[in-house]
Amino acid sequence: MKIFIIGGAGYIGSHMVKIAHQAGHEVITLDNLSTGYQDAVLYGKFEFCDILNLEKLNELFNKYTPDAVMHFSAYSLVHESVSDPYKYYSNNVSGTLNLLKAMIDNNCRKFIFSSSAAIFGNPEYIPIDEDHPKNPINPYGKSKLMVEEILKDFDVAHGLKYVTFRYFNAAGHDPEGELSERHNPETHLLPIIMQAANGQRMSISVFGNDYDTKDGTCVRDYIHVNDLANAHLEGLKYLNKRESLSAEFNLGSGSGFSVKEVIQKVKEITQKDFKVVEESRRFGDPSILIASSAKAEQILELKTNFSSLEQVIQTLVVK
Repeated sequence: MKIFIIGGAGYIGSHMVKIAHQAGHEVITLDNLSTGYQDAVLYGKFEFCDILNLEKLNELFNKYTPDAVMHFSAYSLVHESVSDPYKYYSNNVSGTLNLLKAMIDNNCRKFIFSSSAAIFGNPEYIPIDEDHPKNPINPYGKSKLMVEEILKDFDVAHGLKYVTFRYFNAAGHDPEGELSERHNPETHLLPIIMQAANGQRMSISVFGNDYDTKDGTCVRDYIHVNDLANAHLEGLKYLNKRESLSAEFNLGSGSGFSVKEVIQKVKEITQKDFKVVEESRRFGDPSILIASSAKAEQILELKTNFSSLEQVIQTLVVK
């Protein structure tokens, strides 16, 4: 198939470009490079495009006539969304509306959307399945939930079929070493810990040690970026079945690890010691976030091949 990968120069998007290419698809990356890197687009074609530019989107849809769209192009920093909600609603909601309009106007009706566990807010039960109440507590999560609701309306009005994936914690690097996480500044726990292990920072901060968990630190579910990308390929196969209905899936490993456990595991694997500083809690951090991926495992026959904590960390170790 011919696939538009929106945000294909970013962390998850660039891994998706590689895996889709290896699976035999023709990939075209659209990215405004606000947080991505063009040199991370290793396969297919690249087009500079901001999804707020509907005219440019229409030009590219007309030029390439894609069969499907995978959308990774969202701002995703929770704390930034609280301080600058306009940026998040503009790009994440208005930009996605532009993208959907361009799809309908150019007769492209298969859409895979990167949503987030942030739509659920503070969990009422663990593990979190697709039926869990959706009560986002920040503009980032709200923007993702808004798009999920918009997609339902586009399905009814235009027959646009979609698969929505709610990510928990994407982690890890390309096991072949061609791609890595390059956020600036880095905000994800695992790469920050690796920077401490590699001597690139003086210490690692732990925000809160009094959560209702076994060691007092937050527990999170980590899924390897390649497993996320492979899930998207399975989502595409699902959409290609004539009888398929639009669907939403949670994506995680189904296992949770505390911040202290992750730090200790990195120390064991790297055989490096580094300073750990305990600081006060951050606003909006739930104690435990663990996904139930049972629906994806059943319907998409999804398997995670890289997502044990040891495997994830091993892909982060500088060879």
